[in-house]
Amino acid sequence: MSHENYQSVLNTLHECMVACNHCYDSCLKEEDVKMMAECIRLDRECADICAYLEQALGRGTPFVSELANLCATICESCGNECKKHAHDHCKKCADSCFKCAEECRKLSA
Repeated sequence: MSHENYQSVLNTLHECMVACNHCYDSCLKEEDVKMMAECIRLDRECADICAYLEQALGRGTPFVSELANLCATICESCGNECKKHAHDHCKKCADSCFKCAEECRKLSA
């Protein structure tokens, strides 16, 4: 599949990475940072795997299915953690993560 065929998922991956990085940064500024520790950790994991998959798809990786499956799993974990918190940045991040997980599941099928 060519780079152009992945444009929708590339956009979704990028949006998720940006949302996770924003959530990560915002969580660090919350009053009770210790309470946000798992959210912060998963934001980093999710942003990193989204960025990696975005790059890998752009260069034509032969591991599309495996990487997309891993990305979906991490995105779902991050989304589940973010939805536990009432902060606006966490809610937006969760939505982005679940959307990305859904797109990645389609790729891994």
